[in-house]
Amino acid sequence: MNQRIEYLREKTTKLTTSAGVYIMKNSEGDIIYIGKAKNLRRRVGSYFRENPDHTPKVSAMVENVFDYDFIAVTSEYEALLLECSLIKQHKPKYNILLKDDKGYNYIRVSAEEFPRITAEKNKNKSGKYVGVYTSGTIARETVNEVNRVFMLPTCNKVFPRDFRKNRPCLNYHIKQCMGLCTGKTSKSDYNNIISQAVDFIKKGSTEYISHMENEMEKASENLDFERALILRDRIEAVKKSSAKQNVIESSIKSADIIGSVESDNIVYISVLIYRDGRLYDKVVFEIENDGTSEDISGTFMMQFYYKKSDIPELIITDHMPTDCQLIEEMLNSQSGKKVKISIPQKGRQYELLRLAINNSAEYASIKTNRTGKEIIALEQLGQILGLKSPPEYIEAYDISNLASESIVAGMVVFENGRPLKKAYKRFTVKQSAQQNDYASMYEVIKRRLMHIVNQDGDEYFRRTPDLILLDGGKGHVNTITPLVREMGLDIAVFGMVKNSRHRTRAIASGGREIQINNLQSAFNLITQIQDEVHRYSVSYMHRKHKEKTYFSELRTVKGIGEKKSEKILLKYKTKDSLKNATPEELAETAGVNPDKAKELWEVIQNM
Repeated sequence: MNQRIEYLREKTTKLTTSAGVYIMKNSEGDIIYIGKAKNLRRRVGSYFRENPDHTPKVSAMVENVFDYDFIAVTSEYEALLLECSLIKQHKPKYNILLKDDKGYNYIRVSAEEFPRITAEKNKNKSGKYVGVYTSGTIARETVNEVNRVFMLPTCNKVFPRDFRKNRPCLNYHIKQCMGLCTGKTSKSDYNNIISQAVDFIKKGSTEYISHMENEMEKASENLDFERALILRDRIEAVKKSSAKQNVIESSIKSADIIGSVESDNIVYISVLIYRDGRLYDKVVFEIENDGTSEDISGTFMMQFYYKKSDIPELIITDHMPTDCQLIEEMLNSQSGKKVKISIPQKGRQYELLRLAINNSAEYASIKTNRTGKEIIALEQLGQILGLKSPPEYIEAYDISNLASESIVAGMVVFENGRPLKKAYKRFTVKQSAQQNDYASMYEVIKRRLMHIVNQDGDEYFRRTPDLILLDGGKGHVNTITPLVREMGLDIAVFGMVKNSRHRTRAIASGGREIQINNLQSAFNLITQIQDEVHRYSVSYMHRKHKEKTYFSELRTVKGIGEKKSEKILLKYKTKDSLKNATPEELAETAGVNPDKAKELWEVIQNM
C-alpha cells in the first residue's frame, strides 16, 4: 500500500471543486499521469478512497503517486484543452499514448526531362513530392491509378534517349500507355499532362472531372476536336477508375472515418482520411485498453486532432466520445469551421464506417494471428450484449436427455472466437430425476461455478468466463442469472434462442430477445456455438444411454451387480473395447472366478 495515502487523502479534502487538470508525480518528481476533471476534489479523491475498485494499471499508478499538482480552470472545455497540451508535452507513463502503424510515404515527380510519377518511402531522390502519406498502400494505389488514367509510361526506358529505338510495348497497344517511346509527344505537351496528373492527385477525381469537362467544352468551341477527344477519353478513364473503387468517388467530400476493434486488450483504430471525394490516406493506431480510460474514443480524438491543421467538417465514428460536445467545441475553435461527430446507422456513411472497422480488424488479425471475421464477430457480440469489452472466453451449455433417462449436459468453450476443445466438459445430472431443463441447468451451472469460487479442478475449471451462453430462452437466463450473482461472480449470462427448425434466431436476456440476424459475423458465431454445444451434449447423452443398456445386460449375469458392472464399464468405455476384452481380463477387472468371467464374456459377445 502507498505509504503516502493518508497525506494524499488529507490534501484532497482541501482541493477545489472547480474544473481543472491534475498532475500525478512519483517520488523523483516525474509526471506519471495527467487527467482532467469537471470537479477536481471528487475526481482526484476517487484515486485515494478506501476499498477502491481500480483496474490493475490504475492501482499500480496510485501506488507510485508521491504527490500531485493541479491547475484549476474556469470550464471543463479549458480543462480538456490543457490536458491535451500537457499529455503531448510530457508523455506520462500511465496515459494512453498514440502509436501509429507506419512511417511516412510520398508521391514523387522525378526531376527528369520527361518526369515519372512514383511512390517513395523517403525524400532521398531529387524531384518534387506530394504528401505526407502515412499509408504506403494508399500512396502506391494513387500512383497506379494516376499512371493508368493519364497513360503515363511505367517502363525502364530513359527519355528522350530511347525515343524510336524499339517498337512500343503491349501497354501502348492496350491503351494503358501513351507511347512516349514513339517520340510523337512533345516535351511541353508531356509536362502539361504531368501537371494535370499532379492536380488530379491533389484535388481528387470530382474536382478534376469538372475542370476537364470545362476544358473539353472550350476545345470543342475552338474546333480543336483532337484535344477535345483526348480530354473526353481521359474523363471516361477517371470515371471508370472511380466506378471500380468505392474509395475514389464517394458521396462524402471531406471526412475522417474512425473504426475500431478490440483484441487481447488492445484497441486497434483505423482512420480513413477522405479529402475531395477520395480516400487520401489511412493510419492505424494501437491503444492498450488497461482500464485507465473509460472513454478510449474520446481520448483518441483529443490526442489525434489536438493542434492538427487538417480537420474535416465531418468525423464518422463507431463509438461516440463521452465529451462529444467539448471535443466538437475544441475542433470548431481549432479549425475555424463547424465540425460534426456522428455515428451513421445506414447508407453510404455506414458502409464507409464498416470499411474502417474491417481495416482495423484485418490489422488486428495480423498482430494476433486471428481472422478479421473472428475479431469483428466478438466486437459485434460485445456491443449488442452491452459488454464492457469483446467476450474473449465464452462458455456455452446445453441439456440433453432421452425420456427423463440419461440426463446430461455439455459445456463447450470458445476462446477468441474459436473452439477450445481441451476445455470442453461433460456433466451427468444427479439431483433432477425428472425431465426439468431449468432444474438440470441450475445444477450443472452451480457445480461448474463452484470450481471458480473454490479455485479447484483443472486450469479451465478455475478460469472465469467473460460470457455464459445457455441453449434456451428467457426462462433459462432468469434461472441462472440470480445463481451467478449469489455466488459473487460478475459473468454475463444470455440465452441462445432457436426457431421451429432448430436454427439460431436470437439472443435472450432476462427480459427480452435481441435480434442478431442483421449482424452477420456475430450471428454466424452464435450459430456455430449453438450447433457445437448441441452436438456435444447429444453425443454424450447417446453414449450414456448405451452405457445404461450395457449396464443392464451385464447385470443379467448372476453375481454381477451394480459395483462390478461400473468397474467393467469404467475400464472398457466403448463397445469395441468391451468385446475385445478376454475372459481373464474380465475376471481381473470384476473380481470374479474364471467360470463367471466366461459367462460374462459370452453375454458381452451377444450385445
